[in-house]
Amino acid sequence: MTTRLFSVVFDAGDPARLGRWWAEALDWPVTFESPDEVVVEPADNEATEAMPALVFVPVSDPKVGKNRVHLDLASDSSDHQRAQVERLVGLGATHVDIGQRDVPWVVLADPEGNELCVLEPRDRYRGRGPLAAIVVDAAEPDTLARFWTEATGWPIGSRSEMVVSLFRPGDLLPDLDFGRTAVPKTVKNRIHLDVAPFAGDDHDADVERLIAFGASPVDVGQGADVSWVVLADPEGNEFCVLRPR
Repeated sequence: MTTRLFSVVFDAGDPARLGRWWAEALDWPVTFESPDEVVVEPADNEATEAMPALVFVPVSDPKVGKNRVHLDLASDSSDHQRAQVERLVGLGATHVDIGQRDVPWVVLADPEGNELCVLEPRDRYRGRGPLAAIVVDAAEPDTLARFWTEATGWPIGSRSEMVVSLFRPGDLLPDLDFGRTAVPKTVKNRIHLDVAPFAGDDHDADVERLIAFGASPVDVGQGADVSWVVLADPEGNEFCVLRPR
């Protein structure tokens, strides 16, 4: 029994505006919109749930510091990378300096300041769609990756001293990357992951299973009447265990 990665959730001051921005950035449609939630995903995803959807929810808290979770976008060539950057800037992205120095990727921020990277061409991502990876900062990438392979069902696909990658089943994109950082976590993450048990699985048992692997219950003001359970992974990154579906 395992949960699986179901969505990437963005706190947003204006979910509708930010959701539409990411829809244009990835060329994915908005598949659901209400005052409390906007969902962006590939057109055929609602039926298959194959790709983790992007979900935008309203918050009043401002963004503080660099996000510990961000998205990497793929490019197919150097010209394509340049065109991607120009297009995103034209949509409202901005160049940001997070100390990246001389790297081949380009760091931008969306209209609410969420960092993203437009990668240089890489063989693994070339020609395979816009979203290359979901990236999580980690003090100990190997340890955190081992927890998340239990939470998502995605196996470890590659490992180095700096980055450990989980590969989506079927060797599909996006990857789930854990990149080494020395910067400690100090505030609630503005972008977090949601996992969900499969239909017919036991929600409470899956929550207990994840706690046994190193998760811990946390209170982020969710109240007692929500259907999901909020946990934190071994490095304090909040995530939600949704009801079976």
